[in-house]
Amino acid sequence: MMPTGISERLKLARQEMPTQFWLLMGGSLINSTGGAMIWPFLSSYLKERLGIPLTTVTLLLTLNAVMGILFSFLAGVLADRFGRKGVMVVSLFAGVLYYLLMGQGGSLFYYAVLLAFWGALNPLYPIGANAMIADMVPPARRIEAYSMIRIVHNAGVAIGPVIGGLLANTSINAAFYGAAGAFLVFGLFILFLIHETLKAPAAPQGVTARRDGGYTHLFKDRLFIGFIISFIGSAMASAMLFILLPVYTKEQFAMPESQYSYIVSINAMMVLFVQYFVTRLIRDHPAMPVLAVGALFYALGVGGIALGTGFWGFALAMIIMTIGELVMTPTAVSLVASVAPTDMRGRYMSVYGLTWPVAAGIGPILGGLLYDHISPVSMWYGGFLFGLASAAGFLILWRKPPTQQDQTASTTA
Repeated sequence: MMPTGISERLKLARQEMPTQFWLLMGGSLINSTGGAMIWPFLSSYLKERLGIPLTTVTLLLTLNAVMGILFSFLAGVLADRFGRKGVMVVSLFAGVLYYLLMGQGGSLFYYAVLLAFWGALNPLYPIGANAMIADMVPPARRIEAYSMIRIVHNAGVAIGPVIGGLLANTSINAAFYGAAGAFLVFGLFILFLIHETLKAPAAPQGVTARRDGGYTHLFKDRLFIGFIISFIGSAMASAMLFILLPVYTKEQFAMPESQYSYIVSINAMMVLFVQYFVTRLIRDHPAMPVLAVGALFYALGVGGIALGTGFWGFALAMIIMTIGELVMTPTAVSLVASVAPTDMRGRYMSVYGLTWPVAAGIGPILGGLLYDHISPVSMWYGGFLFGLASAAGFLILWRKPPTQQDQTASTTA
């Protein structure tokens, strides 16, 4: 029944989605496989390579996140003014350089510079890609479009950590070179096969002024800003899990990278095989209560790690957390695409894209402090509280929505 349902849905989608959408999906598989070969093991790699405490590792990752925050604002403006394709290509070729250099250094300063460089340019791709999808796909089909991109992306995420884990046991540099190759292939793919979707509109005077006004209009959109603040809570819980769990499992339970990689792959495989069915369940419901339910699953999943004592306990926590991800991610990005004015999609997507670097900058460092100064298990209780706070924020937005003026902020200057 599962294959038949997916097959029928893909057949219908082929008729309704533009050809370029399918090209973007295919290229995303290559890119996600390469990137997923590295990121599950990055914190452990830096800790062992430099011989530094976990708190210092999280400070390096915070530097990466801060650069992402700063440059995401610029990326949104560039994507709105000069096009989606250009920022995507720049990001992908920067990724080639980043992965080639990652295995060559040995000093704290070297990795600080490299992570700052990648933090600045990495967000350009998702900002451009999400805006491009919103340009191509009609509103009624966006949640499914973003869901399908996630399915293909996570097919790569399911493959990448397994390959990366096996390579990391022998040569971490081989994993870095593999990731660089994947980014190179996808960069060339975008450069030669994907066309620009940003149109130059004959906009009325009010819209032109808004485009030239940067982010002022966006930050007056209370509904959107409330959503962003609430979403960061769940993202912090997620960042703690993905960044700190490999260190926790290795140091507290002597779990090798090759075994941990299967826990990460559970997340990807669930997206691959379950996302379609979850999307069908949630697509006709209001966004805010759906997001609140997803945030609650994040809280339970991340908090549940504190109760785990081995592979199966951590795997169960990952399953619970992933249910929240299946619910929240396509709902969130579809909401952003819907509330964003056409001429400001890049900027709205850039602020939405900040949720991960902000979360990756705050969540893991707080978790690292709890790990180093209280107890390793205490950081998962912190993640549980972040998820609960996120769920509460979405419920407040649902029960006490902004005024009509706030809700229409996306369509007026």
